[in-house]
Amino acid sequence: MDQTSLLLEQLTMHWEGAARPRLAGLTDAEYRWEPVPGCWSIRPRAAARTAMAAGGGDLVIDFEWPEPVPPPVTTIAWRLGHVIVGVFGARNAAHFGGPPMDYATVSWPGEADEALAMLDDGYRRWVDGVRSLDDDGLAEPVGEAEGPWADRSYATLVLHIHREAIHHLAEVALLRDLYAHR
Repeated sequence: MDQTSLLLEQLTMHWEGAARPRLAGLTDAEYRWEPVPGCWSIRPRAAARTAMAAGGGDLVIDFEWPEPVPPPVTTIAWRLGHVIVGVFGARNAAHFGGPPMDYATVSWPGEADEALAMLDDGYRRWVDGVRSLDDDGLAEPVGEAEGPWADRSYATLVLHIHREAIHHLAEVALLRDLYAHR
């Protein structure tokens, strides 16, 4: 098996077998649910809870850098937003010809169905982009779009993005479990 197929299997196996099926039926109430006081979420600009909240439309995502210690609990909306923009979207734009996407200019999804459509699109673009890399492409440096990691290989970036997606989508599954048993 070639390296590209092995790398893709890491994410697609999780996506198809666990992550995406666990998102079926996500309601707007779950999407916005704040399990503890002080959660970070996606919310109307006027209701932002952080000084660095960002977004290009009526909604913003709560954000601070450096991140507070301990980091705040985040909603499903926030976690999906992070995967949509920070994990898949920005990388699709930088490396695979996807539309420009960043925290400051994105129009954040206010409803679960809209978020899932954006997530599915970002995932599809990412998988198609990774599929376009052969062994030589995976060995190439990612370039300045990845800042201090510019000299790292595409294989390293792919592994990182897959870990991030698996990690955050597992958190979403846990939040759904907590919501169901609250």
